[in-house]
Amino acid sequence: MHVPRRLYEGLPWLYITLGLAALAYSYLASGASARSLIAGLAGLAGVLAGAVLLLRRREFRALGRRYGTGGTARGRQPGDAPRPPPDRDFD
Repeated sequence: MHVPRRLYEGLPWLYITLGLAALAYSYLASGASARSLIAGLAGLAGVLAGAVLLLRRREFRALGRRYGTGGTARGRQPGDAPRPPPDRDFD
């Protein structure tokens, strides 16, 4: 499934924003205890999910730059140019 890049990059921020909104609602609606609790838990989950996505993407891209995949999941494909053979000094 292909997701447009703008939408893909904005999802963590959307999760964080919706999570903060749910946390604010939970705080302001403290009179209704069950509704407030559910909103608070959903808000916490949203903020946590957004933060985890941001950190995982940052680390994945850093590893890709370090190991030569350019920060993409593509890696080597069948049409790519062959790599030179490794040096072997077993003698």
